[in-house]
Amino acid sequence: MASARVGDDVLGDDPTVIELQERLAQMLGKESALFVSSGTMSNATAIRAQTEPGDEIITEAHSHIYIYEGGGFAALSGVSVALVPSVRGIMDPDDVAKAVRKGDGSLGHFPNGSMVCVENTSNRGGGTCYSLDTMDAIARVARENDCTSHIDGARIFNASVATGQDVSRIARDYDSISICLSKGLGAPVGSVLVGSSEMISRAHRWRKMFGGGMRQAGIIAAAGNYALDNNIDRLSEDHNRARRLAEAVEQMPAFSVDLEQVQTNMVYIGCEDGGADRLVSRLSEQGVDALAIDECSIRAVTHLHITDDDIDRAINAFEKAQ
Repeated sequence: MASARVGDDVLGDDPTVIELQERLAQMLGKESALFVSSGTMSNATAIRAQTEPGDEIITEAHSHIYIYEGGGFAALSGVSVALVPSVRGIMDPDDVAKAVRKGDGSLGHFPNGSMVCVENTSNRGGGTCYSLDTMDAIARVARENDCTSHIDGARIFNASVATGQDVSRIARDYDSISICLSKGLGAPVGSVLVGSSEMISRAHRWRKMFGGGMRQAGIIAAAGNYALDNNIDRLSEDHNRARRLAEAVEQMPAFSVDLEQVQTNMVYIGCEDGGADRLVSRLSEQGVDALAIDECSIRAVTHLHITDDDIDRAINAFEKAQ
């Protein structure tokens, strides 16, 4: 980062940013890409660049776009949301099709469903991965209903490593993909939106309007390039450690884990009703940080800073926290 070649990314001439954008566009099999400060901004610019105010986006009921982005789809893009049920965070294509509403033929009652959003891996699903058949079928539903399609791929490389499918194949039929550099890939900041040159050109304008123009951004883009060079294949280590933690905690009488959810680097742990905050506090006292999701479940995530010894310490902490 300290030795990165820099320019002015607002003017589009930062060479390190350009390198990062071109690499990810090529890796995803798309024409162009745009470096932004966060995954939330990446999703926000993707939505704004591909919808009109009064439209409706279609997404899973517990998706990051709906739950964790501050209602940005409404405030920034003026769109409503149609929520799709899921099993472990994975939507069924038929349910997606049923959720698409169109203004035409509704006597003006319905909004225009114009964008289908898929989160892969699914955060609230427990880090679950979509199969290629399901990804392709949902993209086909979008096309048949005259919708664009977007992947919130904050952890798409986790999905790629876990399923053995190249990211370009996962994203093949989708119009846009958001990729987070600061999740499993381990960079300190940044995401990249990938898609057609036309869409990225529109997204570039919205990035500016949302306050996301950065000057010598090559300093942080360099960390993204490093992550692509060094931190993709090693994601399997995170997955293996998450699995080991999950299997150990599932054996403890006070906790429950749906092991079918544990496909990548997340472990969702059930505890007594109303006990999530207390459990997080007890774990914290032993140097293990986790996140309360609701009153009776917490989330633990493995990443490149977590070692085998750390997993041993975490298992011991859960045993003491029972």
